Order: sequence, then C-alpha cells, then structure tokens
Amino acid sequence: MIWLLRHAEAEDANGRPDAERPLTEKGRAQSRAAGLALKALGVPLDACLASPRVRARDTALIACEPLGLEVQLAPELAGGRFDPEQVAAGFGTEVLLVAHNPDVAQAVYDCTGARVRMKKGALAGIADGELHVFLRPRELAAIAASVQPPAERPSPD
Repeated sequence: MIWLLRHAEAEDANGRPDAERPLTEKGRAQSRAAGLALKALGVPLDACLASPRVRARDTALIACEPLGLEVQLAPELAGGRFDPEQVAAGFGTEVLLVAHNPDVAQAVYDCTGARVRMKKGALAGIADGELHVFLRPRELAAIAASVQPPAERPSPD
C-alpha cells in the first residue's frame, strides 16, 4: 500500500520563500497524530519519502519518529503532479509519501478515480487502483489519542 500524507499546517510565508515555511504548533500536533495513528493501526512502513520543502519534510520527520523510520527526501514530491507508484518503486510494499496539495489529491484521483479533500495532515492509503483508507486530521488525532496518555494527546485539526 502507498500512503499519501499531505503536509500539516504551516505558518504563512511572511516574506520568506514558500519552500521555507515551518509548521505551526497545530501542524506539529497533526504530524505527531499521523505517526501515532499509523503505529496504532500497525502499518508496517518500509520507507518514507518526503518533499524537501520544510513543511513537508518536518511533517515526515515528526510523523516517522514514533515509527522509528528514517525520512528520505524526494525532489519529485516538491510540487507538481507525481505518480505515487513510480516514486515509491524500489522502496518496499508499504511506503509513506509526504507531499503537497493539490498534488496529493490529484495523485489519489489518478491512481484510484476517488475524489478526496486532502486537508492539511490528512492521510490516504491506496493500492491496486483503489482508495482503501482515508483519514482526516481529526480522525488521526482520535486514533493517536487511543494509544497515548492524556497529557501527551495531540489536539484535533
């Protein structure tokens, strides 16, 4: 299965280049929730590839921390249409791709025909031409909360 995670909420540009926008606190919480949810669901990820843009890279780094997974940067995820199967080829059968919209939603559509609204921090799982999983940030936070002590729970979207 290929997992597609849209980067979490980022700060406004405020004069800096778009590629350098960091995550907000909410974005860091969304990223943690995605990683904890994947762990709680028992997803056996083989690899994580992320856009080199700061907000996507940091989303991937934070999400992969509880999974013990190293993040590899993939310039083909930095913006523009991409083929998830081509990007994930050679990295295993369970690969997480962290990228940007509208590219992530377009990739889901191109591979499955499903139209999805990929909110910041949303996750889709695709395989064999079908959308198997679609989780919004609020749902990821709820799954993550089920495996975390109350003081450490991420806030929903």
